[in-house]
Amino acid sequence: MKLFRFASTIFVFFLLSACGSKDDTQTSIRLAHHLDTKHPVHKSLVYMNEVLQELSGGTMRLVIYPSAQVGTEREVLELLQIGSMGMTKVSASSLEAFVPQMKVFSLPYLFNDHEHYWKTLDSELGQDLLNAGTPFLIKGLGYFDAGSRSFYSTKRKVEKPEDLQGLKIRVMNSKTAVSMVNTMGGAATTVSWGELYTALQQGIVGGAENNPPSFYFSKHYEVSKYYLLDEHTSIPDVIVIGTKVWNKLKPQEQKWLSQAMSEATEYQKVLWAESTQMSLQKVKEAGVEVITADKVPFQDSVSSIYESLEGTILEPLIKDIKAMGEPQ
Repeated sequence: MKLFRFASTIFVFFLLSACGSKDDTQTSIRLAHHLDTKHPVHKSLVYMNEVLQELSGGTMRLVIYPSAQVGTEREVLELLQIGSMGMTKVSASSLEAFVPQMKVFSLPYLFNDHEHYWKTLDSELGQDLLNAGTPFLIKGLGYFDAGSRSFYSTKRKVEKPEDLQGLKIRVMNSKTAVSMVNTMGGAATTVSWGELYTALQQGIVGGAENNPPSFYFSKHYEVSKYYLLDEHTSIPDVIVIGTKVWNKLKPQEQKWLSQAMSEATEYQKVLWAESTQMSLQKVKEAGVEVITADKVPFQDSVSSIYESLEGTILEPLIKDIKAMGEPQ
């Protein structure tokens, strides 16, 4: 299986390299992601392409490969680094290996509310984090809303931290996410997104955590009948471009792409809010019990995580972010 995956990746590499990214009349940038075409992120990337073509007078476009056609987030990031793929959408957690400061977004209960979240992303701090990956040949263009992640479970209802004791919870491949669930009392388990439905169905894990649209569009609600809205983390999606592709763009092309990114972000915020409401309604209609959490016990259960970060590179980031949430 590994040999087949490797061979497939090599085939894609040569195929994409042969396509070329420029001709005499148009600059094409290939963008791959793992989400379904009905997902608000995909729809927003399609909108971004429309804006880019309009701004450039048809001289630039995005060629979008959805639904993991090219590979996992990690595999596509590697293709960005060697220049055979132009752009992708990744969770900020997936960038932790390249930009350790991105771990700050995986910390539980960091933001007071959605306004505080976007104030941080739009700040100089947020922009600095987008640029921090350039030594690793990837540059952040902007953020998309990925809402707040909450717990869902198959057989055991979770309402308080004690209910997580011994429960295997699927988390992303993020040390911070693993630490959070284990500190709360659960047993964090990393499972690939594509294998999670089966893992939930077969009892390999007893639950997972994600935002409402991802819970709905993945159809995990079919096997997970409890959804606890504890909103423990708000981890943004990041639209990234390989520096090899970015540096080949003319200054005016870079401006067009950046403006298209900015407009797509505003468009995606609206789609995301609508999708979140719709998703919660749909899973309720499917028989899922949606529970509003008392967040205080959960916040108290992870206080040791913040204590352990004193003196690390994350401490000043945490202070700056919390200061942005204080009344002015």
